[in-house]
Amino acid sequence: MKTPDTTSEFENGTITSGNNLSYWFSSSIKPLAFEKLNQNIDTDILVIGGGIAGLTTAYCLAKEGRKVILVEDGFIASGETGRTTAHLTCALDDRYFELEKTFDEHTAKLAASSHMAAIEWFADTIKHHKINCHFKRVDGYLFLHPSDTKETLEKEYEATKRAGLITEMLDSVPSIAAEKGKRCLKFADQAQFHILLYIKGLASAFIKLGGEIFTQTKAENITTEGATANGFKVKANHIVVATNTPINDWVKIHTKQWPYRTYVIAAKVPKGKLPYALWWDTGDYSSKWLAKPYHYVRLEEFDEQYDILIAGGEDHRTGQADEENIKEEDRYAKLEKWTKKHFPAIGAIEFKWSGQVMEPLDSLAFIGKNPGEDNIYIITGDSGNGMTYGTLGGMIITDIITGKENPLIKIYSPSRFTLKTTADYLHEVGNMVAQYGDWFTPEDIKEIGDLKLGEGGIISFGLKKIAAFRDEQNNVHLSSAVCPHLGGILQWNADEKTFDCPMHGSRFTNEGKVINGPATSDLKKIL
Repeated sequence: MKTPDTTSEFENGTITSGNNLSYWFSSSIKPLAFEKLNQNIDTDILVIGGGIAGLTTAYCLAKEGRKVILVEDGFIASGETGRTTAHLTCALDDRYFELEKTFDEHTAKLAASSHMAAIEWFADTIKHHKINCHFKRVDGYLFLHPSDTKETLEKEYEATKRAGLITEMLDSVPSIAAEKGKRCLKFADQAQFHILLYIKGLASAFIKLGGEIFTQTKAENITTEGATANGFKVKANHIVVATNTPINDWVKIHTKQWPYRTYVIAAKVPKGKLPYALWWDTGDYSSKWLAKPYHYVRLEEFDEQYDILIAGGEDHRTGQADEENIKEEDRYAKLEKWTKKHFPAIGAIEFKWSGQVMEPLDSLAFIGKNPGEDNIYIITGDSGNGMTYGTLGGMIITDIITGKENPLIKIYSPSRFTLKTTADYLHEVGNMVAQYGDWFTPEDIKEIGDLKLGEGGIISFGLKKIAAFRDEQNNVHLSSAVCPHLGGILQWNADEKTFDCPMHGSRFTNEGKVINGPATSDLKKIL
């Protein structure tokens, strides 16, 4: 096993799941590369996915003395982990008073304590391994979106108190002049960090515990006996699928959660102008989307003169930006306008990127045994809290495998079903079914000759739908525009230069290679 190589040249292909590099990658931190798997191998536990969920799981199990192998088809953190904004918080984007209605007060209290436990786990692990990742304890502030009512904050304040959280109602939103005189809910003792610096430290700690990591190693044919990876057999007693959305499940989980794209901008702000803190609004209740898009903001260290303000929002269902007549690439302008209104001290926008969030119908992540299987486990349904949920995933699955009792195993079980979400379920299933209508809608472009350099789109040839892309060398790449997962017609994402599935969020490079599940295979090439 090689040590991580952060300076070598990477092979052709993306180092992250899109055309835009996040600030984390742009700030001179390259993704971690290890050897590729090149032989058959046996292990106790196989972890698939090198993001925060997979790496935390691998680390926790290695600490228990288990033999663990982690495989990643890209590089460590090259998926959605490297595209996060890295809020470490117990303030969920689904309100606690809603959790009480969907489940009960006890479940809401367990959910609250679990996210605080995850933050403490970060603090302890970072201190123990001396990981320099800009970790800070900060306060968080939840304030009203203009479409929302003051009752939301009042109900959430009471619910957080019942859940045992340290919250306080303030008469104004700190450091946001545009929200002066408007109340907000303060969440104490939250945290933030630089995700790639943290992941680098955690990977090193895992290796020191005897763990093995293989990058550019794609896992396929997952069964209860293991998987194949780069064509080699990996035999394992337990298999953990930590790939943001499961790649081993065609239907069961994908009818209980739905993919959303979210957008991020980052700009310099003079040091000292703003405190290190987390800010969120309560979400746009006039939105057509079931998961109401909200704004989320934080500060990050940059240099001696400047910090970086990182702001996100403007979400929409993946592959369905056109439903609001706002293209993916135009979302940044809306986000910039909102951010400058609330934080006028920022300079020009220097970084922009987007990410993918999985929204579970009942608001809680799916962590545990894959339904119907005893030794295959999944971590998904991050719902905008991927850092804490990914860490909880490692903690909970380790307890399941090692036989330790944990009340969180039940509330986060992927097998649960909540009758109170039936209406939302039917709404989202209706949205999914409606996407099959794209078989009969007009194409994006009429002819291949219409494509400019670096452009892509969907073309109809008779009854066939073709995903076409013209690269900067004037080569045209043609693939089937039919998602190999469940047959949805892909949409061109001009921002990240990918083809995205509007049904379950599978995504493909402009040349047709799969980069996000649940699809497991590339698009069929068209000669």
